[in-house]
Amino acid sequence: MTLGQIPVIDATETRQLHEFHSVLPKHTESVEPRPTNPVIIFEDFCLYYGSKVGVRNITMNIYPRAVTAIIGPSGCGKSTFLRSINRMNDLIPHVKVTGRLLVNGQNIYDKRINLINLRQQVGMVFQTPNPFPKSIYDNVAFGPRLQGIRKRSRLDEIVERCLRDAALWDEVKDELNKSALALSGGQQQRLCIARALATGPKILLMDEPCSALDPVATGRIEELIHKLKSDYTIVIVTHNMQQAARVSDWTAFFCMGELIEYGLTRDIFTNPKKKQTEDYITGRFG
Repeated sequence: MTLGQIPVIDATETRQLHEFHSVLPKHTESVEPRPTNPVIIFEDFCLYYGSKVGVRNITMNIYPRAVTAIIGPSGCGKSTFLRSINRMNDLIPHVKVTGRLLVNGQNIYDKRINLINLRQQVGMVFQTPNPFPKSIYDNVAFGPRLQGIRKRSRLDEIVERCLRDAALWDEVKDELNKSALALSGGQQQRLCIARALATGPKILLMDEPCSALDPVATGRIEELIHKLKSDYTIVIVTHNMQQAARVSDWTAFFCMGELIEYGLTRDIFTNPKKKQTEDYITGRFG
């Protein structure tokens, strides 16, 4: 294609774009998210594993009380990007960072930052459910106890609230002393979400939270994400583009460690500006 030539989308690609439009939730069509002051700001942010690029030259804002989906092919830097927000990448040897990453106005890679406080503000849910080998109650109470909360009535209140917020309370309220490992996979993942909420975060990171779940459990998690965004800023990495279209307000497409395109989910999936984005969401690569 020569410079200035109008890109041609074939019939298959047109159909796929229409299919993505059909799964977009109605709220994305009727109410356009209004950018407010961003809660997370990346400024020319780069992260390297030794000499290997994780992500580079990332400049973007993530807005409060919305869901931002990160999509892209395997190895494109999605999880690296996500884990940079609570500095989980610090656990990997020889990590080097340049640029700035601000969370609630603070540069979290400043040497003076308190990592314990940061990770209380930025909760995380992983790809595979990972409940502790403890009771349901003790899983949710674990974080508050580390924060110094010992009063049983206060812990009871937190456990109930977080299990309700994770849409799990009605299923487990009569068996809180049961081992968390006895729950189904979908219940375990909702328990992990409740555990993440128990420390009082403002931001919730989700790294492919449904990839190990069946379709019914996936649907429950997606409903939960939509509910939680009224109180939390959610950033989700997903390999499932239909899921990204269903649950998110904003979508960022990454490729080879670089941010290719970022915008409203509706626009990314039905009218992408970059040819690479169009090729990816229509299945031409990735």
